[in-house]
Amino acid sequence: MLTNRTRAALIVLPALIVGFLAAHWIRSFPVPDAAAAADRAEPARNSMPEDLTPEERRNIEVFREASVSVVFITSVTLRRDLFSFDVMQVPSGTGSGFVWDTQGHIVTNFHVIDGARAWLITLADQSEWEAKLVGVAPDKDLAVLRIDAPAEHLVPLSLGRSGTLAVGQRVLAVGNPFGLDHSLTVGVVSALGRELRSPGGRTIRDVIQTDAAINPGNSGGPLLDSGGRLIGVNSAIYSPSGASAGIGFAVPVDTVRHLVPQLIERGRVIQPGIGISLLADHWTRRLGLSGAVIYEIADGGPAARAGLEGVRASRGGRVALGDRIVEVDGRPIRANDDLVLAFEEAGVGATVTLTVVRDERERDVRITLISLD
Repeated sequence: MLTNRTRAALIVLPALIVGFLAAHWIRSFPVPDAAAAADRAEPARNSMPEDLTPEERRNIEVFREASVSVVFITSVTLRRDLFSFDVMQVPSGTGSGFVWDTQGHIVTNFHVIDGARAWLITLADQSEWEAKLVGVAPDKDLAVLRIDAPAEHLVPLSLGRSGTLAVGQRVLAVGNPFGLDHSLTVGVVSALGRELRSPGGRTIRDVIQTDAAINPGNSGGPLLDSGGRLIGVNSAIYSPSGASAGIGFAVPVDTVRHLVPQLIERGRVIQPGIGISLLADHWTRRLGLSGAVIYEIADGGPAARAGLEGVRASRGGRVALGDRIVEVDGRPIRANDDLVLAFEEAGVGATVTLTVVRDERERDVRITLISLD
């Protein structure tokens, strides 16, 4: 009769023999040199199939050149452990961005970084860098971060123009949808001059609509033309399900080109104005009016010096309207956002002609814009 120890030996011995033979078999093959394997793989990665169309070849070239400028952004928040009471950094969201310059500035959407306490930037070479917040423009859904990476790690994108785009023009979107590394989608400009509501509540004008798939995680990544130049920052999608439905939106590069230097220099957007506050649009509409109704006038500002008036109380205790701005340099003003945009485009120091209405009488007022600090 076999003892328990004998039975165990009969079970274990064959397993040891098989393991010994397998190890000997594996060792009989040479171990490949890692560097040599990488050298062999590199030409395959950079080569192209011979039967590609010129359009496909161009897409591949644009992606390869632009992807080194696209970054992966991880937003981090602080959370306290309920048991140890230790404060931990917890990833709270991801998005995309791109290298603006060799000083380490990274451009992305405001909604990508909003609410976080820290940010981790992963470059195309997979190096990771802690980022600092430089400036935000919530009304344009833009933000700038900065990393202390060496210049040789940073490849800025070339800037194009969005004012000359045409519907039907080919575009390419690069980003990190759903956290996937460097993905490319291709489409066309579907429409121009769209409006998009920003996280700050303001309307972003001249937004680019595209059918290039933009999914969660693409936000903040670049929209490129067929030459690989930046023409927009992918910002939002229209989709009942939350995934791409072929309607994506990008903040135009002409807006980005204007605002990013301000964010780098001052941390915020320089807002031109004349020293007034405006009546909310919904009250203006309830009165059956259009334009920008002046609510209050700041003492000593351009509007006060020009003799403009805000809402005031009449002798009978009733509220009377003062001046309502209906045009700036002949450009119709139908709502408050129209006025803000007209001032932004004119810029600080510009002298503009306001067409204002008071007591049903229309007049023109020349006034110089100042910086609203």
